[in-house]
Amino acid sequence: MREALRRKAIAVCDDKIAKKGDGVGLSFYAFFHNKNDTPDALMEAARWWIETHKLDHFEKAVKIRAMIEAGE
Repeated sequence: MREALRRKAIAVCDDKIAKKGDGVGLSFYAFFHNKNDTPDALMEAARWWIETHKLDHFEKAVKIRAMIEAGE
């Protein structure tokens, strides 16, 4: 996952956790607005989430943040 997408994903995770607590879940769609204005980045996030890590549709934000910070 490219660095800009990593930073954005971590920021989204941080925001969701701050607002809703450690138990909050999210999907990779949370990293994007409700528009498909960056299809390459959306597909990159989908590949990372689905193909590379075989994650469920919703995962805990703390888990996703930890994976991204660890360079997974």
